[in-house]
Amino acid sequence: MRRRQMLLGAAGIAGVAPTARAQEGPWPVRQARIIIPFAAGGPQDVPARIIADRLSQRLGATFVVENRPGAGGGLGAQQVARAAPDGATLLFISASITILPTLQPNLNFDPIRDLEPLTTVVDLPAGLMVRNESPFRTLDELLAHARANPGKLTYGSGGVGSANHLTTALFASMAGIELMHVPYRGVSQAVNAVYAGEIDLVFGSSIEVLPHVQQGRARLLGVTTEQRISVMPDVPAIGERVSGYAAPNFFSMYAPKGFPPALRDRLVAELALLRDDPQMKERMAAAAGIIRLDGPGPLAARLPVEIAKWRGLIERANIRPE
Repeated sequence: MRRRQMLLGAAGIAGVAPTARAQEGPWPVRQARIIIPFAAGGPQDVPARIIADRLSQRLGATFVVENRPGAGGGLGAQQVARAAPDGATLLFISASITILPTLQPNLNFDPIRDLEPLTTVVDLPAGLMVRNESPFRTLDELLAHARANPGKLTYGSGGVGSANHLTTALFASMAGIELMHVPYRGVSQAVNAVYAGEIDLVFGSSIEVLPHVQQGRARLLGVTTEQRISVMPDVPAIGERVSGYAAPNFFSMYAPKGFPPALRDRLVAELALLRDDPQMKERMAAAAGIIRLDGPGPLAARLPVEIAKWRGLIERANIRPE
């Protein structure tokens, strides 16, 4: 009897050990893509490349970042949704993920139906940036001018339906002003257009706009978070001037639907370790970002709330893709 129990125990250990080793072994593909559905040079590139380097070091595969712009992020997101759930294709995207279902109905894409949430990576403020030569030194001055000259001030975005387009549209709607939208192929192009004097202002992620402001090349008139940000405490939260306004951006990651739970759990665990990564902490702190990396549950709960918020704005403002 004792011999039989020993044999059964050995068999049990033999049955468990290979599974544990398999979970700790190489990633199921040799090369994996992290698709960013926007032009290169945007704010998503910074944390996405840190993540790609980390996963390449830890998971025994090469993770590469690919920028696939188009349709306000819809083409790249759709590509991931249609990919095999084998670990070869992941999505890294801004809050645009919550805008696409309403703005791009022809894509027949729904993040809740078509993607597996992995984690929110970081919450980021956006800032209202103007060039140094701008006559507007405060948000109050800009609002007063816009109200006296409806439709005269121009703002740039990364494209119709991009997160910063909708962030600005929400600002204009709640402030009771009319601004003229000038879409570009990426937010970095819109930022350059501000410097060139082609447009008056841009709402950009803190990753993009803060370095320009800190170098003295531009001014920040307000931020989209509910509170002021620590790195620029003299810049007001826009909600201080436009009651109820808040529209922080967030970056999050997804896999195709049907992603195996074992792969999901392993990936989420690796990503969570980046909360203590010195490079990630330094880069996000400099941009006033709040690192999340808190797994699929909070992200899955956030998506329907954000989708409903932006659907209301898109329908009220009759925003349509070009």
